[in-house]
Amino acid sequence: MKGREHPILADLSPECLRRLSIYAEILKKWQPIINLVGNSSLDDLWTRHFADSLQVSNAAPLARRWLDLGSGGGFPGLVTAIRYADEPDARIHLIDSDQRKCAFLREVSRETGAQAVIHCGRIEKITPDFHEPIDAVSARALAPLPILLGYAGKFIEKGAIGVFSKGQQAEAELTDESAARKYLLTTIASQTSPSARLVLVRRREDPVSTPS
Repeated sequence: MKGREHPILADLSPECLRRLSIYAEILKKWQPIINLVGNSSLDDLWTRHFADSLQVSNAAPLARRWLDLGSGGGFPGLVTAIRYADEPDARIHLIDSDQRKCAFLREVSRETGAQAVIHCGRIEKITPDFHEPIDAVSARALAPLPILLGYAGKFIEKGAIGVFSKGQQAEAELTDESAARKYLLTTIASQTSPSARLVLVRRREDPVSTPS
């Protein structure tokens, strides 16, 4: 597959690249059964999905305990889990309501040795009873920012950072006055799509900093 030369992939270990290759092969096997990614993006999987997901964990480099909302085909959460597969303190939780996608996530996690815990159910049913400590919350193309903050707010208020992948609508969503009053909102330009951004959300008492 093309795209393995993307700069974001350059610092990955050979073992991490091997695990991502296993992920890619399992995804290709499952794709005809359940739509995990757009068919047009399959040939550019390494950039459109793997590199795109890796920049999420790049945005919160100290985070090792992640909660990924609406994981779907595993982006970005399962890629984060693969990145930290050999770190004993890492724990990445993936939430998705689709039973078949959860089965896919479990197979990839098992075959790659990823540090992933799969929660199959609706976000609004799982998160109220979720009490494990979390460093960062991620989501990709899941919902408008106010809805994401409704899901992730309890974790951000305890010190987690929200890292949300957004497309062209990012700037418009940042004008939400209630979110701006309650949280510190910053953005980072996407390294994989000129029209996309990462929205970083912190509680207001935390200092704002972005990776160089």
